[in-house]
Amino acid sequence: VGYAIEGGRPVVELMYCDFLGRAGDEVFNQLAKWQAMSAGVLRMPVVLRISVGSKYGAQHSQDWSAMTCHVPGLQVVFPATPYDAKGLMAAALEGENPVVYFESQRLYGVTEWFRPEVPAGHYTVPIGLPEVKRPGADLTILTVGATLYRALEAAERLEKEFGVSAEVLDARSLVPFDYAPVLESVRKTGRILLASDACERGSSLHTLATTIQELAFDDLDAPAVVVGARNWIPPAAEQEALFFPQPGWLLDAINARLVR
Repeated sequence: VGYAIEGGRPVVELMYCDFLGRAGDEVFNQLAKWQAMSAGVLRMPVVLRISVGSKYGAQHSQDWSAMTCHVPGLQVVFPATPYDAKGLMAAALEGENPVVYFESQRLYGVTEWFRPEVPAGHYTVPIGLPEVKRPGADLTILTVGATLYRALEAAERLEKEFGVSAEVLDARSLVPFDYAPVLESVRKTGRILLASDACERGSSLHTLATTIQELAFDDLDAPAVVVGARNWIPPAAEQEALFFPQPGWLLDAINARLVR
């Protein structure tokens, strides 16, 4: 924060999301607020890179993205593909605002699924713009982070086993968030499920769901449904399948609350 105030452009790595509390005042009160408190005289072009762990138990596997979304002054991004990871990082580095850049450790070995390759040259992905990763007609699934791939698996099963066509969108960013692509999808499908690896209670997905219901009330045939991790302390690696959302959880939620 001090280096940015003095004109620097720092990139900070905070290895595990769970350690965010150790830097709480700096992130929530200093990083987020100095630009506004100085009426823009002081700049804060800081990128805070935070990994969301997995398979490391209670103190190393938590998704605390909701905490940063709750604080005005912070931009929050959470890419799930290599292409988006590079493009969003480039956009964050070029910007003048503090950006909290989440990345899931469970995705470090995942290659690019949606484009032939990641361009070697420079490009940016707009911060705040979700993207359709799989077109569909009967149901919208909006994901944050690593749940994208479980949602895609659930969508494939919905199509093959039940004849339900699911459109899957990756949020890519949480703050800011452009609702237009989601509303366009919901206008077509009439139903939406939101999913992430954050604990369901207090998840930022509830804010997204509430706003979507307000903006798309006339287009929805059912209330928005949120699926998150269990409201537990994260368990050991052997039990993570019981904690983080699985494709079957999404199918069960869809069957019970959206499309029988």
